[in-house]
Amino acid sequence: MSEVEEPEVVETPEPVEAEEVSEPQEILEPELEVNVGLDKALATYRKLTEGGKDAEPLSEKEQAALEKKLEEIQNREIIETVEEHEPEEIPCEKGKITIGPPTLTRFEKARIMGARALQLSLGAPPFIPIPKTARTSLDISMEELDKKVIPITIRRVLPNGDFQNIPIDYFE
Repeated sequence: MSEVEEPEVVETPEPVEAEEVSEPQEILEPELEVNVGLDKALATYRKLTEGGKDAEPLSEKEQAALEKKLEEIQNREIIETVEEHEPEEIPCEKGKITIGPPTLTRFEKARIMGARALQLSLGAPPFIPIPKTARTSLDISMEELDKKVIPITIRRVLPNGDFQNIPIDYFE
C-alpha cells in the first residue's frame, strides 16, 4: 500500500498596505450622452446626400439645406415609451383592402392550400367536382382556391395590433 504524502505548507509574508495619500478629488462634470448610432446615421446621411467622391460638390445653398436637415434630425424628440394601443378591427368594404396587397401573397396561398389539402386527405368533402387532372389533395385544393369556393377569411395584422379580416372572394 502507498503512503499519502502531506502537502507542504508555505508561508508568505503579509502584504504591506501602502499609505493612503490624500489627493484633492477632482469633480468630474458628467459628460453629455453621446449617441453613437445617431452620429453614424448622420454621417451616412451626409455621405449619401453629398454623393461620394465622384460627385460634384454641393453648392452653398444645398450645403446649408443639408446642415439644416442634419440639425433637424439631431434635435428630434426621442420617444422613450409608447402609449398603449388597443388593437381594433379595420372594417373591410367590398373590393377595398387597406392592409397589404390586393392579391393573396404566396405565403397566404401556401397556408390555405396546405390546410385545405390536409382536410381533404382526412376525408373532408370537396367543394367542387374533382377534376380529371387532379391526382392529390393538393391539386384539388389548388383548384378550389383558384375558383374561390373555400369559405375562409384572411386576417392581416399591422405591427400595432390593428387588423383587417378579408373574405377570400375580395381578393383579385
